[in-house]
Amino acid sequence: MRLRNLVITAAVAALLAGCTNETLDSFDKAEVDIKSVKNKTTYELSGRIVANMQAANMPKTSPIMIRIFKEEGALEIWKADATNRFAKLREYKICAWSGKLGPKVKEGDRQAPEGFYPISPGQMNPNSSYYLAINTGFPNRYDAANGRHGTNLMIHGACSSSGCYSMTDEQMQEIFALARDAYKGGQQTIQLQALPFRMTAENMARHKNSPNIDFWNMLKVGYDQFEITKRPPEVNICEKKYVFNQQTDGKFNPAGACPAMSTPPSMQMALASYNKKYDEDYAKALKKYDGMVWYEPSEAERKAIVAKDRVGKELAYAPTGRSIDAGKLMKAEDLAELEAKRAELAEAKKAIEIQAAELEKSTRGGKSVPVPAENPMPRPVEQAAVEAPAAKKSFWSLFGAKDVAEPQAAPVSNSLTEANPAAAEKRVTETATIPAKAAQTPVKDAKPAAAAETAAAAPQADATVVAPGEMTVEQPQKKPFWKFWAK
Repeated sequence: MRLRNLVITAAVAALLAGCTNETLDSFDKAEVDIKSVKNKTTYELSGRIVANMQAANMPKTSPIMIRIFKEEGALEIWKADATNRFAKLREYKICAWSGKLGPKVKEGDRQAPEGFYPISPGQMNPNSSYYLAINTGFPNRYDAANGRHGTNLMIHGACSSSGCYSMTDEQMQEIFALARDAYKGGQQTIQLQALPFRMTAENMARHKNSPNIDFWNMLKVGYDQFEITKRPPEVNICEKKYVFNQQTDGKFNPAGACPAMSTPPSMQMALASYNKKYDEDYAKALKKYDGMVWYEPSEAERKAIVAKDRVGKELAYAPTGRSIDAGKLMKAEDLAELEAKRAELAEAKKAIEIQAAELEKSTRGGKSVPVPAENPMPRPVEQAAVEAPAAKKSFWSLFGAKDVAEPQAAPVSNSLTEANPAAAEKRVTETATIPAKAAQTPVKDAKPAAAAETAAAAPQADATVVAPGEMTVEQPQKKPFWKFWAK
């Protein structure tokens, strides 16, 4: 009988190991036929999942915990057994998450949250536009104390993300059902651990140059304690930082000073042994990655890896891929050169955007009106001397310019003629000399020509002619044609 029990125990352990100790590339496929789901909130889990829970001594309504690893693109469901120790029940491949490794800081940065978040039943949304959704609760007390903000950060279906962790609808149906059953069993909050990667010594050494390393070292304390105890750690916030499994008689204030607190003796002993092994592994990893740094890929680079998965898929289906697949190790100097080039391109792009904005300001009626720049070259002296300013036309020349002769210079008065006979003789001689071309003027132009000649020979309308020995006589003024309204 005893031998039989040992065999059964070994078989159960092997079954559980097959479910919980999977490699990074083996994920559970959701066993859901969406078309056959009549009610999303009352959906019952498949027979195989229920059998796995029974084999692991997990009551159907026992508590669960959700753990997310961005870099590996994995979402794990851990479930408590009858002794209240948790074991991994399911591991799904995350379909889409936006941004890069690192916490969410502000609205619109496309970052998915990182940290420890409690999920209550009120955060479950069965009527989501993304099939089903679970609100992560971002910002939590830590985020708020550190000035981080954002809204509607979810775990949801539809495989489309802008700051969320998005799954397929089939995966979301199973996750939702597992959470529902845990709440039915009395669990008040489900702990979500959203982490950048599995926080092993090698991974921490590989990311040692990240600007987020201090934040991740703080999260690692909670990660380590779960790895040791296989129970979700008790989480509190004080002095704007996370603290885990701390005993105290005081109160925790997220932005205030931490109260006097201590780590339980049993946890201290377990952590001492755990950290000793970790430190040895970390030292080996540092030697392995000496002179090397990890290149963290962008969201676009991750998408490029899985672009072929979108062939034949609807537009909403947009897997982003795993960061571990698109990233790579590089020499430190090569990465520095790459980042310098990227900074240069970013600066050039910003300059173009500024120029485009300035052109937009000068737009009139939908057309761009660029302002011409002043010619910096000096104007040549010779050209300036030759190009005399054009004569300014009279306003009245706009009316019948072809029919009105140009204004003529005022004729010399009779008094001047008598005073200077030589000048008068010269003037008569010049007037009598008529070019041959003028003699060939067509008949139709005779009238305007005669009028012009008459106007040239006649005194100005306002001129006064004075003869010797005679009194001054004012000549009548001829009214111009354009003053037809004057009496």
